[in-house]
Amino acid sequence: MKPNNSCTLLGILDDGWAGLSDTARQRLAAADLVIGAGRTLDLVRPYLATGAQLRDMDGQLGQVPGWIAAARAAGHRVVALATGDPLCHGIASWLTGKLGPDGFEILPAVSTLQLAFARFKTAWQDIKIATCHTADAGEWSVGAPPSHGLYKLMRSIARHPRVALFTGPENTPARLARALILAGYAQEARLSVACRLLLADEAIYRDLSLAEAAEMDFPQPNVVLVERTATAVPAFGLEDGEYIQRSPRSDQSGGLITKQEARALSLAKLRLKPDALVWDIGAGSGSVGLEAARLAPEGHVWAIEKNAGDAENARANAARFQVGNYTLVEGKAPQHLDGWPDPDAVFIGGSGGELGELIRLILSRLKPGGRLVMNFVTLENLATATAALKESGASWDVVQLQASRSQPILDMHRMAAQNPVWIVTASKENL
Repeated sequence: MKPNNSCTLLGILDDGWAGLSDTARQRLAAADLVIGAGRTLDLVRPYLATGAQLRDMDGQLGQVPGWIAAARAAGHRVVALATGDPLCHGIASWLTGKLGPDGFEILPAVSTLQLAFARFKTAWQDIKIATCHTADAGEWSVGAPPSHGLYKLMRSIARHPRVALFTGPENTPARLARALILAGYAQEARLSVACRLLLADEAIYRDLSLAEAAEMDFPQPNVVLVERTATAVPAFGLEDGEYIQRSPRSDQSGGLITKQEARALSLAKLRLKPDALVWDIGAGSGSVGLEAARLAPEGHVWAIEKNAGDAENARANAARFQVGNYTLVEGKAPQHLDGWPDPDAVFIGGSGGELGELIRLILSRLKPGGRLVMNFVTLENLATATAALKESGASWDVVQLQASRSQPILDMHRMAAQNPVWIVTASKENL
């Protein structure tokens, strides 16, 4: 037997033998060992050679590379079955990663996605492919962290107007619909679901509202198309007035929010990468953290705010701007920080009197190359921060930002000065 044909990764759909090519049938008929999920093995069992061995990989996926390696060593011909295209959320990439690509032949069937889109009668070249065909993820919750089983899928939907996905017995289209409603997409997203493709009871549901889908029981297995018609919100540079915020005291101008000018420079100083993990200490109305989350769409922001009213406003702003990669807790730093992953960037907008201790903690947790950016409006906090940075051996710089905004006066305009803000930046690479 030729080495490059020692194992065939064979795609099959639910029409079974009838849908296979002549080459695929020949590989199965000649196989000494056939590996597959129980339901796919049943599709081909009557057509296999009398002495062929069958291995059910349900619950034993980790054993499959060993089975293939042992069969190869014995000179046996192996066929591993996968649904549709083994290279599209199938086992091909995983197996070739374990055993190397040499010695594998890949014979794909039509992908279940291709078949589903044919049923939906819509093109699919512009879709993002995702999956929640995993262990039971549980119901979605506002502020769910990256560890949640639906997180990657929800981020894909947030970033792409058309997402096609494979579901599972627990992570159903109805669960997905409920998650999307909770994430604020009730009026802008619709689902199409293709169930039990190529079987006698095949069912196609096209263009369902989320409310409809959330109450339905869809036959398994199924494929889902999520389509959104949202108007994009700017990732950066929102006006202060667009945020829900606490009213100022009489001796302050504007609401209690990091002003747009300071926000813009602070975010620039953070130098966020798309997958950055960010801490927002003293979140206030959430303006910095929420714009950081939009600038790092593949990352996540953990925020903490001690004032219950401000925390409520930050949550409302997250919902208003549909920011899903954002987790807010109520508390006073450094409380809760020990449960957060080490950050790439940290913003301090308020510290509650523990500034020196907080700076030392953050510098010890920052990833290499990470950045700490702090905003201060008092000389005392500026002095405390620079002393803590000096004591820690950090290199730092300070920018004093004082902006003025135009204000009407009679039929003309004048410039009204805002309070100065000191923006302090320290980098982990300089420690």
